[in-house]
Amino acid sequence: MKQSKTKQHIIEIASGLFYKNGYNSTGINEIIAEAGIAKATLYNHFKSKEDICLAYLKHKNEIFSNDIKIFCEERNSGKDRVLAVFDFLKAFFKQKDFNGCWCIKTVSEIPIDDVRIRHEIQLQKRQLIDFINDLLSQNIPDLSNDESQIISKQIYLLYESAVAESHLHQNDWPIIEAKNICKKIV
Repeated sequence: MKQSKTKQHIIEIASGLFYKNGYNSTGINEIIAEAGIAKATLYNHFKSKEDICLAYLKHKNEIFSNDIKIFCEERNSGKDRVLAVFDFLKAFFKQKDFNGCWCIKTVSEIPIDDVRIRHEIQLQKRQLIDFINDLLSQNIPDLSNDESQIISKQIYLLYESAVAESHLHQNDWPIIEAKNICKKIV
């Protein structure tokens, strides 16, 4: 494999393992075995497990950001496009390998002083708020910038709680109810 393909392969294998089993429960040797590579190959691409975790977080977020953007853009403009974030979540929940939010799972496993991973997760969550804010700004007329920022944070909190609770209950009712609340605030 070429170097970039090998690195991507490691990221994809580690991503699957971290998301399914958790960051702490996935060892370097398991990643090496699943990827079918030598230990030296892994360390040629990543200096530490933390570096692999950062690549995993970025990989998952890149896919998520692209998918949710495309999904929402396919909806009618206006409230439907804003509410589509919950329809996207419902479709995500129905996937056979749904295991909650990769960011929340990871942050719950790292020590409080692991700033690199925490900052990456915070960045991804700010990007989600910005995405929701853009949806609001483009689709809900007559909202001031301040109103849009406040409502985008409220929708974000609804979205995040729906992810966690649907994972906990193994049911989509939290997503449905979060969407119903969102309808009232937009």
